[in-house]
Amino acid sequence: MNQIYSEREHARECAFESVWSNDIPDVFADVAKYYDRANAYATLGLIDGLRQRFISTIELRPNDRVLDVCAGTNVIGIDLLKKQSSLDVYAVDRSASMQEVGRQRAEKQGFRINSTICDVHELPYPDNHFDVVTLQFATRHLRAIKVFSEVLRVLKPGGHFYHCDMLRPANKMIEQIYYMYLKVCVTAVARAFGSGSAALRCRDYFINAIRMFYSTEELAHVLSELTFSEVVGRSVLAGTVGFHKARKSAI
Repeated sequence: MNQIYSEREHARECAFESVWSNDIPDVFADVAKYYDRANAYATLGLIDGLRQRFISTIELRPNDRVLDVCAGTNVIGIDLLKKQSSLDVYAVDRSASMQEVGRQRAEKQGFRINSTICDVHELPYPDNHFDVVTLQFATRHLRAIKVFSEVLRVLKPGGHFYHCDMLRPANKMIEQIYYMYLKVCVTAVARAFGSGSAALRCRDYFINAIRMFYSTEELAHVLSELTFSEVVGRSVLAGTVGFHKARKSAI
């Protein structure tokens, strides 16, 4: 791994390990029931369109085995099943509260998603097991290189990884405007939805997590360094969000 990215991962872990271990689980337990509504509020209604744009990039075949990492409330898994109903969809997340909301959501629409509550840095599946893996809006809260390495391990040769997250804009002016918006937005969402103390403690963290994260181009380089092939990164909303597609090379 490129030394610059290894050092950044080390710096991220040193800066955020306490938040990741102690606060983030409490935040998602607190926000689970209103998580999707809060996202719509925070993005001024753009989140549904972003999700559909991400879904449109995902190539599926009948009966593919799909893993959704950090599945949250299962919105991605449900949308994939709407796109291809014969999929065998698995979800992993460390928040039981989020997955309970996701289970109810899936069952209400007649879908079954196989859910496992676990630390996503150690995926509980054998090597070469999934045709498709997705991960969205969570990597900035994770040890990215470790999780991407696990994704590579569980993908079948020739399988594809699809990633989406809020990223650090490459343009410095947009980056500063973005941070100002996030500062106002996080406070407004916390007040509007009556967020608990854990979410309020993380207001600065949510901005700093992006400040120390990757741009679209940098994240593409990270995936390539990990031996993913055919890596494609696409910036959305002036680089504040990035979509990535990568393939595990066939043996």
